[in-house]
Amino acid sequence: MVGVGEHKPAVTDTRLPVDPAAENGNRANGAAQDPDPTAPHANSSRFSDVDEWGRSERMRRLARQLYDPIYRSWFRVEWEGLEKIPTEGGALLVADHAGAIPHDAPVIMHGIESELDRAVYGMADYFFRTVPVIGTMWSRTGGVVANPHNAYRLLREQGQLALVFPEGTKGPSKTFAERYQLRRFGRGGFVEIAMRAGVPIVPIAVVGSEEAMPILFRIPALGRLLRLPYFPVTANMVAMGPLGILVPFPAKLKLRVMDPVTFDVPPDLGRYSGSKVMEAAEKIRADLQQTVYDLLSERRSVWFG
Repeated sequence: MVGVGEHKPAVTDTRLPVDPAAENGNRANGAAQDPDPTAPHANSSRFSDVDEWGRSERMRRLARQLYDPIYRSWFRVEWEGLEKIPTEGGALLVADHAGAIPHDAPVIMHGIESELDRAVYGMADYFFRTVPVIGTMWSRTGGVVANPHNAYRLLREQGQLALVFPEGTKGPSKTFAERYQLRRFGRGGFVEIAMRAGVPIVPIAVVGSEEAMPILFRIPALGRLLRLPYFPVTANMVAMGPLGILVPFPAKLKLRVMDPVTFDVPPDLGRYSGSKVMEAAEKIRADLQQTVYDLLSERRSVWFG
């Protein structure tokens, strides 16, 4: 479920409407032809495993089978602290984000679903939903458009795990010279959502994704022409030609789950202190940055860990 420019953080304006992608499952079940949204779906038996977000467990199962060799043999993923991720109830997973086509998102989702048997919904910018074919596949495998309403429903009402990358597109658009330098976490909207939903934030530090597809430089004019958040030229393209557009280097990915962050405020308040939200967001960013540096200092090799 990765792509150029995905995973912007949820913003703080809770008045935003629900995203149309959240009704994917309903449209797939035939609701698009029915003016009454409460009417039964004509094909509900055929698409019974597609939930309201568009996620299909059959598609996720197939995705896990296809991705598992990449996860275990190509990236040779290693986790620390996986037991800190809640086995039940909602939690907001927050991680650093890197690589022209970021592989941290599928690695985190695959690892948690495989090891803990819990679904993870990856929240991303609406741009990714608009890509033909890929957008539908993204939705079927757990992608949800990032906005406060969707995040609240997933976390508070449904008790799910939601994955966000507060750096937004600034994370994966970094050049190799800027690697592992976390960008600002926006306006701290992810903290306010966690407060409002009454769930913990679980930070996850990732190293290896920067080297899997490092960006040498960007071409802004081409990005604007193609209506992309950025257009990168990667070392993979130089080394492998056209194949390098999609194929990552076999960098070893290592992830460290940090202690969950909880908030001593009641959920569902009408308003939360902006200064407290920003203070909490900056502390999470600083702690995550330090953990990334710790992992780098312990790493002996990009390829072998």
